[in-house]
Amino acid sequence: MSYSVREVSAMLGLSATQIRAYASKGFLQPERGPRGELRFGFHDLVILRTAGELAAAHVPQRKVQRVLQQLRDQLPKGQSLTGIRIAANGNEVVVREGGSSWNPESGQILRDFSVADLAEKTAAIESARSPEVDDMYELACEIESSSPGQAREVYQRLLQLQPDHVDALVNYGRLLHEDGAPAAAEQQYRKALEIDPEHETAAFNLGVALEDLGRFRDAIEAYQRALELDPQNADAHFNLAGLYERRGEKAAALRHLKTYRRLTMNR
Repeated sequence: MSYSVREVSAMLGLSATQIRAYASKGFLQPERGPRGELRFGFHDLVILRTAGELAAAHVPQRKVQRVLQQLRDQLPKGQSLTGIRIAANGNEVVVREGGSSWNPESGQILRDFSVADLAEKTAAIESARSPEVDDMYELACEIESSSPGQAREVYQRLLQLQPDHVDALVNYGRLLHEDGAPAAAEQQYRKALEIDPEHETAAFNLGVALEDLGRFRDAIEAYQRALELDPQNADAHFNLAGLYERRGEKAAALRHLKTYRRLTMNR
């Protein structure tokens, strides 16, 4: 059984951009669907789950890549992975199976998680799938950079089939905005937030659209909502600094600019 980028994102909490980036590094062995979209197997989910744990612990990307490559080589192939346990702290990963264990890199174990729970999540995905919509979404994501016009058309058709597809609304809105239609983009972002008020990207993108429309007060509210959902959103801090500077609120502008600099210092 294989899973789309969107399904993997929902299961593991990784963004589509993160998933595609890891796939491009050669750590995974995804297949291609009938339209060229990426499809991931359960073995890939184990690797991505570990990637998410290490990234959440702020492990440097170079170290994450090294650990993932070692884990890719060491995980058993051709057998069930549900009995495997992976323990991770911010720097190391220890893999256990039955009475044996091995370390891609050794270190003290601070927390652990079971790969078995992935089986439960993948089972839940199966019952909620809409193959046509999933394939359309994956196709649109794949061709956004090379054929944005065609990607917009695919998102339009997808949203006719499933109007509450939040990620499609957000992506479609962004493409509309990039095409010079921020008012139309605003509508898509607001629809997305009505369906999922916790969608941080929709809130941030709404702020960008409102700022381009000259509705600065509304843009500030949208950026503030994005920061409520993700205080580490450096771009939201930067944009707020500019808006507060425009309004003559120097202290607020400086506060957000300092936060932006702190968050981006080690990028």
